Amino acid sequence: MSNELSRLGQRRGLMLVLSSPSGAGKTTLSRRLLESDSAIAMSVSVTTRPPRKGEVEGTDYFFVSSSMFEGMARGGAFLEHATVFENRYGTPREPVMLALAKGRDVLFDIDWQGTQQLRQQAGDDLVSIFVLPPSHDELERRLRARAQDEAAVVAARMARAGNEISHWAEYDYVVINDDLDATLEKIRTILAAERMKRGRQTGIPAFIGKLTS
Repeated sequence: MSNELSRLGQRRGLMLVLSSPSGAGKTTLSRRLLESDSAIAMSVSVTTRPPRKGEVEGTDYFFVSSSMFEGMARGGAFLEHATVFENRYGTPREPVMLALAKGRDVLFDIDWQGTQQLRQQAGDDLVSIFVLPPSHDELERRLRARAQDEAAVVAARMARAGNEISHWAEYDYVVINDDLDATLEKIRTILAAERMKRGRQTGIPAFIGKLTS
């Protein structure tokens, strides 16, 4: 695919959204996609949430105060922002738009609210995938196995899962994560096809001109 793209010339990058209820596997899928594909980079969100153990400023998140976040939101610095479990999250606009213009793809790990906002801002630049768990029981098992959150937090995430899943029809693609390797391959296939869409091949007009001159 890279040879075909180089012959056609520059392409515009895309925004790839992965959404799911907590515990469905989108974080692991995101990490493995990033490890295997150098043409896509993770969008680093801004958040008011305190850092968790091992998280790195500027790599996992940009950690800011509530007042700073509010100022950024009022100034239009975000492509999207939302409140999740009493913490605020936002996608900084400038680095994403610069990446797209350079033909780089940007990966987003955001919820359905953020995806709706991003679609309003991004239009055809956006490709959205919703990741479903194989069952309700498996989702709960995965959340408890992580052992990162208290039982009350797990219960809250399970209660929220139903509402999140109800928005599946708003996404371009839906995959069921019953096998991590198979699900990752489906996401790679979607990404490969979306990269080849005519509208993203900004070098096609010049290429066609050479063919027909």
